[in-house]
This record gives sequence, C-alpha cells and structure tokens, in this order.
Amino acid sequence: QIFGRQLVEEHAQLCMDAGLMYYGLNAEVMPGQWEFQVGYRGLDVDVPGALNISDHTWIARWLLHLIAEEHDVNVSFENKPIKGDWNGAGMHTNFSTKQMREDGGFDAVVAGCEALGKNAELHVQNYGAAIEDRLTGAHETQKYDTFSYGVSDRGASIRIPWQVEVDKKGYLEDRRPNANADPYVIAMLMVDTVCSAATS
Repeated sequence: QIFGRQLVEEHAQLCMDAGLMYYGLNAEVMPGQWEFQVGYRGLDVDVPGALNISDHTWIARWLLHLIAEEHDVNVSFENKPIKGDWNGAGMHTNFSTKQMREDGGFDAVVAGCEALGKNAELHVQNYGAAIEDRLTGAHETQKYDTFSYGVSDRGASIRIPWQVEVDKKGYLEDRRPNANADPYVIAMLMVDTVCSAATS
C-alpha cells in the first residue's frame, strides 16, 4: 500500500521501451516520494559516458511528466517538496574514472573525493536551487557549507560505498546535488574537477 506505484511502474516501462539506461526505482521516505536511477548497467546495448547519462536522465524526466498527466498528478523535482521533518529530494550522482574501476583503484576514488573537497563551494553553488534547504546536516545529508567524505556514510557529502572499500576499486557517490539540478552541469563539474586533478 503506497502512493504512486502504478505511475512509477508505468514510467519504468516507458523508459525501458524507449531504450533508456533505466537502472531501477524505489520508494523514498516521504509518502508519494519516489526515486528512479539512470546509469550504465554493463549491458551490451549501453553506451557509457557522462553526456549520454545526462541525455537519458533528461528524457526520463520528460517521460515522467508525460505519464503523470495521464494520472492527473503533478511531478515535483523540488529539493523539499513538503517542508518539515522529511528527507529532501536529491539526485545522488555515482561517478568513476577508468582508473577508479581498475584493480587497486581505491586510491583514485579517495583522490577524487579530495579533489571534490577542494572545489566544494563551486559544486554546491551549481547543484540546484535552494540547496541550503535540503543540505542541512540532517536527514542523511551533510551541511551545504561543510565538506566530508567517508565509507558507507550517508551523512557525508561524498559516500564511498562499503563494497568499494572491500573491492579496493569502484566509484564514489556525490550526495549533494538536488533533484532539481541540471544533470549536464553536474556531469561537467564532476568530470572537470576529478579528471583535472587526476592529470595535474
């Protein structure tokens, strides 16, 4: 018994029918709040890359608005659609480089976190409208003017998944972007900050 299940399941099917790199969906903390994931799935039909993922995210958003019309529902990507003691709506962004994914890539993951920390203010300023309303230090967030990273830390700016530490390779998760952020801007900032630091 949950609000919106039929809508989000129809959206999932639309995304898959459209050939998007649709990864999954789950209900969130606030009633009627849902999350869907778009990203490289490791399938032969997938074309990885920050620009392509951004394209697919943008089209998935459009399809969500389209199917919502049929259900007489308004979609909100606001970071705090209902004020109060609820988790906000973020666009957590998983990011990796080839070096991070290779054996022994954990050091590159940590280096990526360090680079993001040095450029934290620029990222937060471009990670969506009214970000300070969501990044409060509560509800599984770090405060907007503070930067931290850690393994399995959902209260950090950047979370390194537990499995990444175990495998000593993988990716990092930037938990700061709002749901209302522009995926192209996020992708540009992530690539520029992390890859520039890796080559300098």
